[in-house]
Amino acid sequence: MKIVTIIGARPQFIKAASLSREILKQEGVEEIIVHTGQHFDANMSKIFFDEMQIPKPHYNLAINSLGHGAMTGRMMEEIEKVLLTEKPDWLLVYGDTNSTLAGALAAKKLHIKVAHVEAGLRSFNMKMPEEVNRILTDRISDVLFCPTQQAIDNLEKEGYKNIDCKVVNVGDIMYDSALFFSTLSKENDKRIPSNYVLATVHRAENTDDPIKLKNIFEALDSIHKKFPVVLPLHPRTKKLLEVHSVSTQIHLIEPVGYLEMVSLIKNSKAVITDSGGLQKEAYFFKKQGFTLRDQTEWVELIAAGCNQLIDVLSDDISEIVLNDIEKQLDFSKEIYGDGNTSGRIIEVLRVS
Repeated sequence: MKIVTIIGARPQFIKAASLSREILKQEGVEEIIVHTGQHFDANMSKIFFDEMQIPKPHYNLAINSLGHGAMTGRMMEEIEKVLLTEKPDWLLVYGDTNSTLAGALAAKKLHIKVAHVEAGLRSFNMKMPEEVNRILTDRISDVLFCPTQQAIDNLEKEGYKNIDCKVVNVGDIMYDSALFFSTLSKENDKRIPSNYVLATVHRAENTDDPIKLKNIFEALDSIHKKFPVVLPLHPRTKKLLEVHSVSTQIHLIEPVGYLEMVSLIKNSKAVITDSGGLQKEAYFFKKQGFTLRDQTEWVELIAAGCNQLIDVLSDDISEIVLNDIEKQLDFSKEIYGDGNTSGRIIEVLRVS
């Protein structure tokens, strides 16, 4: 069985690390890795391959810094060439990026079976490019690997019982990675203060809007007066802070690799983020999450009381965080499976 795996962004590198490691243990399974180049900064891409023991990509398409249409179109064109050369049994995609949709479309038009890892997620906000990508990818996939029961329920409500595809709850592959790499994570840099709150801000809906961006960083500055705020600064966010003349007093650091990020999460007091993956990673390491968004795909975290959404246009971001940061929360539920998602994915692909 030959699998072509498409990856292009940080969360996909993390997920691919677990499955690639499992594939190497399997007889008769070959994986061809295609890196679209969507994340091209060394600290956002290369470091993940180096430290997470991901095999070097067989193809690096180096497609980035384009608009959504141009990027997706270019990726489709180049991925199609790879598929015609490799003739795989499966095309495997992760999550909800432009790379995900481009890979799925290219394969489907060549009648190559598509497997979507992290299927069935919905934010119910069609203004998010990620929502469009995940809905379209789900619809043309042959196997939908869902991370939670909520994802299964979402697909059932959309009529997937009447669609010719296989829907399976395999658990969350990021939990596999969290368990494995938590034992390898590095100690925090000595310059990182103690009793800190970890923050990340990178989502376009927040960074492209100068009012939202200013409001978020004013709130982080306010929180910083009581608990140091540590923020690995995404290159895009760094640029937009300069463009919109937003200054901050929080503890900014360079983008970090996954092992260092795991250490930052494990040793933090809480996590403030607009990321999708970091919401779950906070839960994996039993940290309260505050999400700077109106919606989240990970609604089970909200239901469990371990994460809460915060309107970034409100004036009380810092008040919400400071009032709730000392709450005692229950992290005992296995809402993301038992950490053996990769093995289940290979079993399903073998018989599908």
